[in-house]
Amino acid sequence: MIGGPFSESQVADKLSQEIAYGQSQTIQYWPIFHLATGDFVGCAGLRPYKPAEEIPELGFHLLPAFWGKGLAEEAARAVILHAFFTLGAKASYAGHHQQNHASRHILEKLGFTFIGEEFYPPTGLMHPAYLLAPS
Repeated sequence: MIGGPFSESQVADKLSQEIAYGQSQTIQYWPIFHLATGDFVGCAGLRPYKPAEEIPELGFHLLPAFWGKGLAEEAARAVILHAFFTLGAKASYAGHHQQNHASRHILEKLGFTFIGEEFYPPTGLMHPAYLLAPS
């Protein structure tokens, strides 16, 4: 739902871009591994959304085999804590594909508030947008 599938060369290009991006922005996505098995689950992290306002974007992407097990919510909570308590973010932004109702549910459980729709270039679609401000 985020613009794939991708060829090997597209994956290599994306990886190079993400490494450079992480070095220049000081925030990035991190891999997620299942604690009991060591299996790679997916990734979660932050990207700049509105840097001047200190609002990063939360994202999480899990392999289908790990959907519905609470891992996305757990990872997102850890990333949110990092954003607010380590980085001092003023708020956090998040979005999801219109058809991804599970992500919407997770964002709502995390306390995000729907703020409208925004264009997401990788899919070429308008996506629901949310904001979380610490209380």
